[in-house]
Amino acid sequence: MSGTTVQIVANPDAGSASRRRLRALERAFKAAGAHVILSESRSGGVDIAVEADHVCVVGGDGTLRHVLAAVRRAGRSVTLSLFPMGTVNLIARERGYSRDPATFVARALAGGLRYGHHVGLLGETILSGVASVGPDSLAVAGLSPRLKRRVGRLAYLLSFLALLGRWPRPQLCVATPDREIACEAVYVAKGRYFAGPWSFAPQASVEEPLLHVVALRSATRRDFARFVWALWRGHPLAGRPNLILFSCTELTIDGDTAPFQADGDIVATLPVHVTIASDILHFA
Repeated sequence: MSGTTVQIVANPDAGSASRRRLRALERAFKAAGAHVILSESRSGGVDIAVEADHVCVVGGDGTLRHVLAAVRRAGRSVTLSLFPMGTVNLIARERGYSRDPATFVARALAGGLRYGHHVGLLGETILSGVASVGPDSLAVAGLSPRLKRRVGRLAYLLSFLALLGRWPRPQLCVATPDREIACEAVYVAKGRYFAGPWSFAPQASVEEPLLHVVALRSATRRDFARFVWALWRGHPLAGRPNLILFSCTELTIDGDTAPFQADGDIVATLPVHVTIASDILHFA
């Protein structure tokens, strides 16, 4: 909409960050009649401009998490959009955001709301897409930020391969208000996708106030390989004896000390308590 004030919040350290694409996006917003405010977001977060009507997040899922936290702190209603320019862009994939600046801007400024995003919360920390504790979170914890900037998502694979020789297996307990499960790895989906075009909870949606959980009773190398193979092949996970699948609105994960990753970043160590936020964030 002409006359809209758009705050573009970009992460210059995002995995596929490009000044050229950022400038193209800025030009597209201005060509559509928007006033543009440029901001940066790193791990320290960002402040939402008082005059902003719309906040465009430029980066990946980790950047989105920081900006959503800033929007919640601001305590006022703005619409959001997500221009995919991170190492992994799971939420942008789920919501079908275009990588073409002109097409993206036309959607962002079209008016009206496309969807409401129900986020998960660990205290004040946001979970927008997917979280885990187990082999994946250990690989994220061992990730080299410098290598990630150089080679993108390949850095996750290299960090994971480094685990194969020692392969820790933390003993975990997942608890909801009505059950407890002993396990060695836990995956929590707020959105549909995981690590790219794969999904361990294809029924999950950011538009629904639910957490979808897969717990691995055992997470040996072989058990984990079987789980990953099923994901890659798109095979149903229900009914597999080593997997426990359920949905809930809150859960606690406790046990051996282990890192907990959300949206590709380590955000806590166990124990963690995850709930669904009572407010809804609005996206164009």
